[in-house]
Amino acid sequence: MEAPPAVSNLALMALEVAGVSVRFGGLTALDDVSLAVAPGEVVGVIGPNGAGKTTLFNVICGYVRPDAGEVRFNGAPLRARPHALARHGIARTLQGVGLFHGLTAVENVMVATRSRAGTLSSLLGLPGADRREREARRLALAQLAALGVQDAADRYPASLPYGIQKRVALARALVAEPQLLLLDEPAGGLGAGDMDELAELIAALEIAVLLVEHHMEVVMKVCDRVAVLDFGRCIATGTPAEVQRDPRVLDAYLGVEVDAAH
Repeated sequence: MEAPPAVSNLALMALEVAGVSVRFGGLTALDDVSLAVAPGEVVGVIGPNGAGKTTLFNVICGYVRPDAGEVRFNGAPLRARPHALARHGIARTLQGVGLFHGLTAVENVMVATRSRAGTLSSLLGLPGADRREREARRLALAQLAALGVQDAADRYPASLPYGIQKRVALARALVAEPQLLLLDEPAGGLGAGDMDELAELIAALEIAVLLVEHHMEVVMKVCDRVAVLDFGRCIATGTPAEVQRDPRVLDAYLGVEVDAAH
């Protein structure tokens, strides 16, 4: 199996989780977990329910402070607050879609451009606010077009199929041009056709991607490497094919082979 990156290689990693442990009272949610994501690499995190996947994401995003270990981004310790992730070049999607139902698709994406378009000046109507608003809309429309959902721009989320809502949510994450994208169950609720299209979109991204996903067909199609959590410990890392054959992984999944047909 592939070993975690050596310390000498940390400068090459966009994200590095180093020896992270998290305890909630007497429960150990994460136990000395280490993994890394290089620029342009897609790394999947899988594991049974309760394995610690969501806790890992929450540590990276700053919702949970680890009891031991640290998270590094571009070689420096990452101590961002959740609302400030975008300033560090990090974007995250939620398990659902998390769209604002009172805003159109393009307006939902424009929300993520506010740091670039000048939130305060737009709200106060200061000079240049109109120009920045037009630029925010241009960026949002371009990102929707890049994901093939430009026709949904002026529609409200409730009127859109779930697969299109997922693409709008992804557009909102990508419009700020992050260096690292965190995808939390991106295929949840999608049919087989939408899943295939999502896999193609993720595989085409040229940034570091860390995804938690329970649909193994998506993981096997898009991930360069996979980390497997079980009871808070990382029990295996490697390519999808290596992880698929690992006896520890098969045991964690109760003897059911993890493959593209699952």
